[in-house]
Amino acid sequence: MQHRSAEGALSGYAEQVSASVVSEAPLGGFRAVSGRSPRWIRGVYIANLVVQGGIVVTGAVVRITGSGLGCPTWPECTEGSFVPTADQVETWHKFIEFGNRLLTFVLALAAIAAVVAALIDRRRRRRQGLAPRPVLTMLAVVPLAGTAVQAVLGGITVLTGLHPLTVSAHFLVSIGLIAACVALVVRSGESGDRPMRWLVAMPVRLLTWALVAATLVVVILGVITTGSGPHSGDADVVVRFGFDPRTVAWLHADSVLLFLGLTIGLLVTAHVASAPRQLTKRVLILLGVSLAQGVLGYSQYFTGLPELLVSLHVLGAVLVWIAVLFLPPTLRSRGNPPSAESESTHDRAYAG
Repeated sequence: MQHRSAEGALSGYAEQVSASVVSEAPLGGFRAVSGRSPRWIRGVYIANLVVQGGIVVTGAVVRITGSGLGCPTWPECTEGSFVPTADQVETWHKFIEFGNRLLTFVLALAAIAAVVAALIDRRRRRRQGLAPRPVLTMLAVVPLAGTAVQAVLGGITVLTGLHPLTVSAHFLVSIGLIAACVALVVRSGESGDRPMRWLVAMPVRLLTWALVAATLVVVILGVITTGSGPHSGDADVVVRFGFDPRTVAWLHADSVLLFLGLTIGLLVTAHVASAPRQLTKRVLILLGVSLAQGVLGYSQYFTGLPELLVSLHVLGAVLVWIAVLFLPPTLRSRGNPPSAESESTHDRAYAG
């Protein structure tokens, strides 16, 4: 009996040491904490999120300054040249449009880096005996695939003379890519995929997702409003939606009021339901960004849509979208937190 007890204790101790080595195993000078991706890999994913948001803003600047056809052909900038030429009639607009096209290459490099980082992380997990997480690899591929789609859409947008349908599609694809990048950042920072535990009651979850849906409606109506207004993207080519700009702007403003009501409602509900503090903090951040965005929206409307305010409003829309996407992850937890993992290992050691 004593022999079996000693053998069990040694087995449990070995398992504990093994688990400790797995959770603290170094990789290129970095440590894998629990089941999370290493910090440098998460940094690559965050960079993708920043670049995806940035390309939306720079694209808006191209459109607002009337530089959408600064490079009148695609994939060349002008006939016979991939770069702007001195004899182009587009003056300074060609440099703004060409600069935006160059940022697409930065976007592509960041997307490739995300795929490489995901493959390195997958290999690390396999080597350290951690559970595989194919969802991270799949999410890492999305920005690269999306960049290819955006390149094609960009060409179609130029060839169709900046038609608002193609411009809107260009923007909405970026919104989807931002959502995928947020999911990648969040999931790579979690301990694992299972078990998944809800931390809030059903009403809080429903209200949160209703807020996400309302935000998407606000964004889509914002795109339609822009596509009905004066900023077509080129001073000589004015193709717009056939909607009355003032009516669409009112509908957009009404959707914003619904969004703000849901945001305040979620803040109150989270407090009453004793939801995780992280949810309350993120709702407060969302509310602050949204109020600033509302001020910008009304200011640009009553001042005749000046270029600077419209550009800042697009930036605000991106920030609001990102902020609201970080709310659902606070409703649940995935994987075992470090304390739970250590407790589980400790229990197994004494059970042996």
